[in-house]
Amino acid sequence: MKHKTYYIILLLLLFATSVEAQCAMCRAVLENEEGQEAAKGINNGIVYLMIIPYVLIGVVGYVIYRNKRTTKKL
Repeated sequence: MKHKTYYIILLLLLFATSVEAQCAMCRAVLENEEGQEAAKGINNGIVYLMIIPYVLIGVVGYVIYRNKRTTKKL
């Protein structure tokens, strides 16, 4: 079971793709700019804000997993 989890995590990391997270209105306004620097900055900020809830859910899941594992050993 332990090795299977490691393989799944490894596969997810290997097949990660870049994402573009701009809404339609933001994209329409920012596409008019020539350098596209502001669009890249806004896109990075949106992706950064999307990561935080997933990290929090992962931490809570890990704490629950660790607590259940330690209670089984006792």
